[in-house]
Amino acid sequence: MLANFLIGLREGLEASLVVSILLAYLVRTDRRRDVRYIWIGVGGALALVVLVFTAVTLAFEQLPFVWQEAVGGTLSILAAALVTWMIFWMRRTARGLKRELEGELATAVELGPVAIATVAFLTVGREGLETAAIIWATISGSYTASPFVGATTGILVAVLLGYLIYRGALRINLSTFFQVTGALLIVVAAGVLAYGVHDLQEAGILPGITNLAFDVSGVIAPDSWYGTLLKGTVNFQPDPTWLQTIAWVAYVVPVLWLYLRPQASAAPTAPRPDAHV
Repeated sequence: MLANFLIGLREGLEASLVVSILLAYLVRTDRRRDVRYIWIGVGGALALVVLVFTAVTLAFEQLPFVWQEAVGGTLSILAAALVTWMIFWMRRTARGLKRELEGELATAVELGPVAIATVAFLTVGREGLETAAIIWATISGSYTASPFVGATTGILVAVLLGYLIYRGALRINLSTFFQVTGALLIVVAAGVLAYGVHDLQEAGILPGITNLAFDVSGVIAPDSWYGTLLKGTVNFQPDPTWLQTIAWVAYVVPVLWLYLRPQASAAPTAPRPDAHV
């Protein structure tokens, strides 16, 4: 649940900041009458995300068990790759994101309402589809509503924070926020990757399903509060296979090192606290 809350919070705040930048530009350029087209684009993007998420879930449930494991495992690995790309993309491009969005919107304003709505649809839709893919990978094997509740709560908190930032009622260091949540999401992605490997092992696509690296079920019971906490935050499994363990370590060590090492440029690497103005 906590992992999904973190995903919803970070991705939701990114989308909220995008919308804030678009709205602030129209207000600053005295084009308040065009704000409605931004919301039309946002609404269309959200509808697309819900439609895709629902369609994939319904189609997945119709598959035989082996195919569910194969598809679920493959999508989990792809989701881990998507998380990794998203984190490094934001780290690299955030300092120019406001300028880029304003440039796109300035062009769209000249073209008319459809273009304005399209800019909002594409930018928010991209964030939404990324979020849906990551969340789907983390809840596909769950039999409770907790992961979905966690993700929804994170998104709602992100929307509230985005609104408060836009109105000037709240100022937070967004650079630190995205740096810390990015590191935490790398650990979450490592758990998603290991879970995907396990699914592929159960489907018979990868070998070694019976070769356990260790088994601490007697110490960390999966149904205990701390076992549930570890499962919900980092997708911890008390009895992983060797292949899962190798995949987890081979991912998290180099990716965290690359992410946390100092950047060559001294320029800001994430949206500044005033990125919404």
